[in-house]
Amino acid sequence: MAKKDPTADAAQEKDREKWMARFQVRLAMQPGVDRAVVLQAVKEVTVHCAETGEHPRAAFGDPDAYAVQAAARLVPADRAARERRGNAVMDALGSVRDVAGKLGGL
Repeated sequence: MAKKDPTADAAQEKDREKWMARFQVRLAMQPGVDRAVVLQAVKEVTVHCAETGEHPRAAFGDPDAYAVQAAARLVPADRAARERRGNAVMDALGSVRDVAGKLGGL
């Protein structure tokens, strides 16, 4: 019987943790995503990987791309659209503030 390599196991666990951390951050950045959505998506990934023994990258691919897919699946379209509109307004206000600040400094 072959012995397990603890170094390889530790490296694989570290890679799994990095994938999950990146997935969570990217998911949280998606429009309309709240804590409940992040928890649900993380639970789905964790359960799948525990049941199959797969690494999240093998099962779900790139964490950034999967975050976008998970958000599209878990966030109601109207909530995501509403947040996108709100973000656009805040970006426009920030631009106006920047211009006003430059003009005030003349």
